[in-house]
Amino acid sequence: MNSRRTVLLLVAVLIAAFFIFDLGQYLTLDFLKSQHQSFVDYYAAHQALTIALYFSLYILVTALSLPGAAIMTLAGGAIFGLVYGAAIISFASTIGATLAFLISRFLLRDYVQSRFGDKLKAVNAGIERDGDFYLFTLRLIPIFPFFIINLVMGLTPMKTWRFYLVSQIGMLPGTIVYVNAGSQLGKLDSLSGILSPGLLLSFALLGLFPLLAKKLVDWLKQRKIQQRYPRPKRFDYNLVVIGGGSAGLVSALIAATVKAKVALIEKHKMGGDCLNTGCVPSKALIRSAKMLSYARRAKDFGLQKTTVSFDFAEVMERIQRVIKKIEPHDSVERFTRLGVDVVQGDAQIRSPFEVEVDGRMLTTRNIIVATGARPAVPDIPGIDAVDYLTSDTLWDLREQPQHLLVLGGGPIGCELAQSFQRLGSQVTLVQRGEHIMPREDTEISALVQQRFVDEGMRVLTGHTAIRFAGGGATLICAHADGEVSIPFDRVLIALGRRANTQGFGLESLDVRIARTGTIAADPFLRTNYPNIYVCGDVTGPYQFTHTASHQAWYASVNALFSPFKSFRVDYSVIPWATYTDPEIARVGLNEQAAREKGIAFEVTTYGIDDLDRAIADSEDHGLVKVLTVPGKDKILGVTIVGSHAGDLIAEFVMAMKHGLGLNKILATIHIYPTLAEANKFVAGAWKKNHKPERLLEWVARFHAWRRGGG
Repeated sequence: MNSRRTVLLLVAVLIAAFFIFDLGQYLTLDFLKSQHQSFVDYYAAHQALTIALYFSLYILVTALSLPGAAIMTLAGGAIFGLVYGAAIISFASTIGATLAFLISRFLLRDYVQSRFGDKLKAVNAGIERDGDFYLFTLRLIPIFPFFIINLVMGLTPMKTWRFYLVSQIGMLPGTIVYVNAGSQLGKLDSLSGILSPGLLLSFALLGLFPLLAKKLVDWLKQRKIQQRYPRPKRFDYNLVVIGGGSAGLVSALIAATVKAKVALIEKHKMGGDCLNTGCVPSKALIRSAKMLSYARRAKDFGLQKTTVSFDFAEVMERIQRVIKKIEPHDSVERFTRLGVDVVQGDAQIRSPFEVEVDGRMLTTRNIIVATGARPAVPDIPGIDAVDYLTSDTLWDLREQPQHLLVLGGGPIGCELAQSFQRLGSQVTLVQRGEHIMPREDTEISALVQQRFVDEGMRVLTGHTAIRFAGGGATLICAHADGEVSIPFDRVLIALGRRANTQGFGLESLDVRIARTGTIAADPFLRTNYPNIYVCGDVTGPYQFTHTASHQAWYASVNALFSPFKSFRVDYSVIPWATYTDPEIARVGLNEQAAREKGIAFEVTTYGIDDLDRAIADSEDHGLVKVLTVPGKDKILGVTIVGSHAGDLIAEFVMAMKHGLGLNKILATIHIYPTLAEANKFVAGAWKKNHKPERLLEWVARFHAWRRGGG
């Protein structure tokens, strides 16, 4: 501990002295130019001493992570020339960087690893496995300043000798470029010298070096793969897509549209979760349940009494008919007609260039993994004795549960819980947090929760499931007031979804998995293999059908046209909706997210209870809530709660995507009477809150003057 304090004190004193005595003034380009001749003369008279002083000073500046290393590199080129300058600076910079690495390790690594060790397991494993390559690419392309790399690497398990060796090699190309620029600056003795070919070439190299280095890194990545997996001389396909859900279908369709040869592999049902177990069946169920809710609200519409008889099994059969009707949109026949080779079977990735399907080997330039996700099932004691349902298996039900327990208050749990409550089941919804729909603002989730309670649902927030008991017929929950027993006939597990990352060969290739359990991808949707791309629920960060399709465009285009052209996936305007009644739709930030990110905002709200069409429809409930930049009409985010909220949000999605503010929405004609007028009225509320009071005072005087006969 004493030695750490001593080192910390010494480092602090040296850094403080640098700033207190303004030593940074000597590490500027102006000072270098003004003293250039003096340095050169001194070097001519005292070569060994000059090299020793410069070498030591460079090490000190780098070790203390002080600003000025770039100027010192230019100075080295100006004084020592290209060859000697590059040699001196290469060793001095690497020694200094290693000292900074060791200082960081000595002072902070034990604390950081003990404090955040559980969160750093994946990072540590990655450093031990591929740390050399990580460091080399960072040295070659300084995305982050070198001093940050030195300090951060000191906190990892990387060996010191590896850090030194990789840094020595990785920094050498950049060092040569900077030293060469310095050597040319040293020859500048007049303004006409600015146009000298050598100087122009040096600055051109400074500008081109990051681009050239990036190309080199990409080539090295490809070479690293080829060393393990030989690249075929010819390929059967430009692209092989694994997974026939939303992401995979769109990926294959785009590839076929641009005339690439593409194979789509699906081992189960075309259409994936969305068609077979997700969006389509759940919305069909919600619609049937909503018809029953209208019947129970007969008096709201001026009707004395409405009785609807139904058979639960027939409701569930209707869902299957809906699926069958939509099925042709995603069928093998349709995609075959569009030019896609659809292969039905179990895919196994054998190499980055080979995919085996039931004994048949397909060679391909690129692979897109779009294997989706599955319901997450928690390891709750006693769950093995429970015949639980998930959003995948629910659709096989033909006998209606009398007492349905729904575990999870997110979008899936809330949608299905309300539907079964309306169909006549007694539903108990259990949520661990204090609010259902925890991603929404509290007053938004409270509106929906109150509707659930009004419809007879039992909503238990702040309840944590701890075990199943009674032979799998009772759930025991922990609550602030003690343990709570909840009996049930059937239980629906709705606790989110887990990415499908295993069972088709990614493990053998050591494709990286993120901390969230999804496949890790860069902004171009590439994995750690530059020709293996991902899209959809298997990678996230948004597990929506429309974002899966959105990602699919980027994945397929990047796979087919890289390295000539690549696009970073754009997540700037992502909308989503929860199809409870009332619906919740959102795009951009809400108050909760804005506060977490420290973004300043103003809130404007319009209550839909005041909207003529909503009143006429007896749907006069909910609100439109808009977050804007303080004092401006720029939209940061919108939340709509109410009937058809998922449709109404589209106007704000377009506005945010194309940079239109509330003034533009206010100036747009909206048909009367429609629910869409709510969008215009919230813009009007914002305008009223920002009316120019001083200007209106002058306008009032103007009108008074005119009434006086002026």
